[in-house]
Amino acid sequence: VQLQASGGGSVKAGGFLRLSCAASGRTFSSYVMGWFRQAPGKEREFVAAINWSGGSTSYADSVKGRFTISRDNAKNTVYLRMNSLKFEDMAVYYCAAVRTYGGTYKPSRRSDYDYWGQGTHVTVSS
Repeated sequence: VQLQASGGGSVKAGGFLRLSCAASGRTFSSYVMGWFRQAPGKEREFVAAINWSGGSTSYADSVKGRFTISRDNAKNTVYLRMNSLKFEDMAVYYCAAVRTYGGTYKPSRRSDYDYWGQGTHVTVSS
């Protein structure tokens, strides 16, 4: 599967953005989708994940209550709605995918994902 992330940009602290990640292929619902981010000089870290159906999600503690991951399997797209953005949210955001066979599987480790998008930049300013 090929992934194309978009929606990044520059926003003031407290603002919001919605990232999108479009996937190629006809088996999008067979994949768990995740979002990760990488700030300059830091390791890539887990942000959120969603299972194949969209019925189960998980979040990093740092974004819980502010970010929402969702998916539209008919459009082969996963979204990340980011509210109340903080300076520490500034990073390159990557979407990722891994094949699943159902259930609530939604890993949070980079090594669990097989496919990655190219990243989209999020800048938070005062």
